[in-house]
Amino acid sequence: MEKDPAAGRTDPTSRVLQLLSMLQTHRRLRSSELASDLGVTERTVRRDIDRLRGLGYPVDATPGVEGGYQLAAGSDLPPLMLNDDEAVALAVGLWSATSAPVEGIEETALRALAKLEALLPDRIRRRTNAITSNVSTYRWPRSQREQADVNTILVATAACRDSEEMRFTYLSKAGDETERLVEPHRLVAIDQRWYLLAWDSRREDWRTFRLDRMTNARLAGVRFNQRPIPGGDPAAFVASNLGGNQSITVTLRVATTLQELHDRVPWYADETASEVGGFVEFEMKVSGIGQATGQIAQLAMVYDLEIVDGGPETDEIRSRLTETAGRLAAI
Repeated sequence: MEKDPAAGRTDPTSRVLQLLSMLQTHRRLRSSELASDLGVTERTVRRDIDRLRGLGYPVDATPGVEGGYQLAAGSDLPPLMLNDDEAVALAVGLWSATSAPVEGIEETALRALAKLEALLPDRIRRRTNAITSNVSTYRWPRSQREQADVNTILVATAACRDSEEMRFTYLSKAGDETERLVEPHRLVAIDQRWYLLAWDSRREDWRTFRLDRMTNARLAGVRFNQRPIPGGDPAAFVASNLGGNQSITVTLRVATTLQELHDRVPWYADETASEVGGFVEFEMKVSGIGQATGQIAQLAMVYDLEIVDGGPETDEIRSRLTETAGRLAAI
């Protein structure tokens, strides 16, 4: 650990704050390590630990040669000591969460970000503003039903972490409700949606569930042994189940010539394009519905077009385009 040039200061307040910052890594640190980095004796370290405990910080102590001190989780959230890079990362993370597809999280993230920015020194605020003011985000319009509930996410992540079975009511794409009992393994975020990769105990097979279609999620109270995920990569496995990784193919008919399309739209597939009667018909391969909607919307601002076939995603693509057009018309 790099030695702080201010470690040897005799000011107890400064020293205790530095000690707190060191303990907030949540690693177990030996008394001798702390004493060396702070430039004090181990006896002084023990006194400073007692001061932290008196201020409400739960510091665990383990005796022995391999023992040491570690900051434990308490009943209240204590003040955090962050360096510049950690403060920037936290601010940018909160800013990103304001557009997350999680019901109710936007307002909470904004409140937390406002509290954090009020405390940031100018040098850090300038760094975070340089990022947030020069990056634009857009989330395709979704109905309230399509937002994942915060409680569902918390239950699912706890179940994955503790290898505990989980129960919930699930609404299928066809609108049928079923009660599910699963062994959750991992949450995966794809195309602005949350998915749970789990072993379905009753169907004895891997299943992928959309969190926004879950209700009444709760822990079942039974632990299970983790199973090896096919292929070893949960995100890739979920994407393959959803038809991700360039699997959505949309056939478009665009009112233009083949040459103009080639010049203005670099991402269309030459090998699938054909020009007939003033229209060009071609296949567009994309990694998700969001990308399909965005690229079609760009084309529609220049050309008259028709979606000939989008497979099982056709209706949802058209629905998103209609919602987007309505928002633009209201401007």
